[in-house]
Amino acid sequence: MLTDLLLAAALAGMVRLPAGSYLPLYRAPGEGRVQVSAFALDRDAVTNADFLAFVRAHPVWQRGRVRPVFAEPGYLAEWRADLEPGDADALRRPVTSVSWFAAKAYCAAQGKRLPTVDEWEYAAAASETRRDAAREPAFVRRLLANYAAHRPDTLRNVYGVRALHGGPWEWTLDFNSVLVSDDSRGLGAGGDERDHGLFCASAAIGATDPSNYPAFLRYAFRAGLTGRTTARTLGFRCAADLPAA
Repeated sequence: MLTDLLLAAALAGMVRLPAGSYLPLYRAPGEGRVQVSAFALDRDAVTNADFLAFVRAHPVWQRGRVRPVFAEPGYLAEWRADLEPGDADALRRPVTSVSWFAAKAYCAAQGKRLPTVDEWEYAAAASETRRDAAREPAFVRRLLANYAAHRPDTLRNVYGVRALHGGPWEWTLDFNSVLVSDDSRGLGAGGDERDHGLFCASAAIGATDPSNYPAFLRYAFRAGLTGRTTARTLGFRCAADLPAA
C-alpha cells in the first residue's frame, strides 16, 4: 500500500507515454529506429516555485550554498535572492540557470529522474495529433519559428506533454551520450567520455533527416554542456519509470 501511494505521488502531474520508437538525428549505417520503453514525463517544465520548495527543503542546493563543483557562478542568476525567485509571474515560469547536478538532485527528491535523450526526443517528435510528426514539414517549420523567436510552443502534444519546444532548452540524463558521473567536471570517470559523433550535430553529413533543423539545434546545444553548466535558456522536467504491468 505504501509503495502504491509513493508511486501515485511521484506520478502526479505526469503523463504516461506508451512504448514506441523514434529515428534519432544521427544513426550508424544499417541501424534503424530506437526503441523506447513506456515511461512517465512531467506534463510541464519544473517552475521556479517548484524549485524554491526544493531548495528550502535541501539547503545545499540554494544559490549561496551550492558547491562550485556542482554549478557555475550563474546558478539561479535570475532570482532576486537565494530564496526569492521573484513575483507571482516569475514563480510560474520554468526555472532556468540550473545545473545538471541540481536538476538531477531535484528529480531524485521527487522520486523521479531526468529523461534520457531518447525519451525526450521521442516525446518531442509528437504533434497534437500524431505520435511521430518529425518528418511533417509544417510541424518542423512551426518548431523552427518558435526556436528562432524564443517563443514557447502552446502545443500540448498527443500524449498531453506541454511546451517542449521554443521555451528553455531542457536537461536530459545522458545529455553527453553517457550517464554523467558526479565529479567536478561533469564527465565520466575516464575523462571526456562524450560521444563526439553526437557533437557533430551542427553538420548535416550523416543525419537521418537533414531537413530537421530543430533537431540540429537541440543536439548542437547539448554539445556545449557540462554537468556544471548554467544558462538562462536551460531548464528541465522529470521522468519516471513505470511499474511492470
